[in-house]
Amino acid sequence: MPLPFFLAITLMSWVFSPQVALAQTTDPVIMAAGDIVGTSTSTTSNWFKTSDLILSINPNLVLTLGDNQYDTGALSAFNTYYNPSWGRFKSITRPSPGNHDYGTSGATGYYTYFGDLATPRQPGCTSGCLGYYSFDVGTWHIIALNSEISQNSLSSTQGQWLTQDLANHPNTCTLAYWHKPRFSSGTTHGSNSSFSPFWQALYSANADIVLGGHDHLYERFAPQDQGGTFRSDGVREFVVGTGGKNLRQFSATIAANSEARNAVYGVLMLTLRADGYDWQFVPEPGKTFTDSGSASCH
Repeated sequence: MPLPFFLAITLMSWVFSPQVALAQTTDPVIMAAGDIVGTSTSTTSNWFKTSDLILSINPNLVLTLGDNQYDTGALSAFNTYYNPSWGRFKSITRPSPGNHDYGTSGATGYYTYFGDLATPRQPGCTSGCLGYYSFDVGTWHIIALNSEISQNSLSSTQGQWLTQDLANHPNTCTLAYWHKPRFSSGTTHGSNSSFSPFWQALYSANADIVLGGHDHLYERFAPQDQGGTFRSDGVREFVVGTGGKNLRQFSATIAANSEARNAVYGVLMLTLRADGYDWQFVPEPGKTFTDSGSASCH
């Protein structure tokens, strides 16, 4: 399927806060991937290829799905490797952290590099930061969670915040993202049931999409509940650990409800309509795999 052409979208001047919507004249386009930048400044590196894709499409926002900078998320590495590639659209990036970002104590490199973009609820925080927040894009409510702080239960500080945030924002359409996926067919990590409480809260609130990374591959799931049972009103997950670092393999046993999968570098593009969304996986130049479709919000 040919890559759609998008005209550059002019945004009104705005200041980011946890609950500030972007002003746009058409359906907003966001792009997402995780497991991104290694330690090379070569413009032929895979993270330059994926960042070039994003620049060519010119989305409204970019969501990072953790492990932004390998191997330990040091600030010097962010400045040397991430900044010349994915840092080219830092101002429209809404990041989430991964385990490699926390390879530096407290993820201080991550929080210092992204600043208030990563901590809009804690301006100026660079250590011991919560790292989860929410915002609106068009008619959609977007929630960035932190899978790296051992607060997965709904009784935890993050879990209570998530439940309250969902109650405060009964938008027709809701998307959440964090690093370690609840469901995955990857051999390296696979599904992680410790995030079932997040999924339970999102499913109960009629959320529509969850994005994750961690396994370095692309996989799309049918809508399902927190236990992995297909539900027509369930939450659809995309695993997009294809930002550039390296690729990994799928298990011989594919997870239930997996609908499309491939190990290829690329980024997920989502067009957020008022009552639904369109998705397309955009591969690096020279690769032919893609995955696209549309769905309505609950």
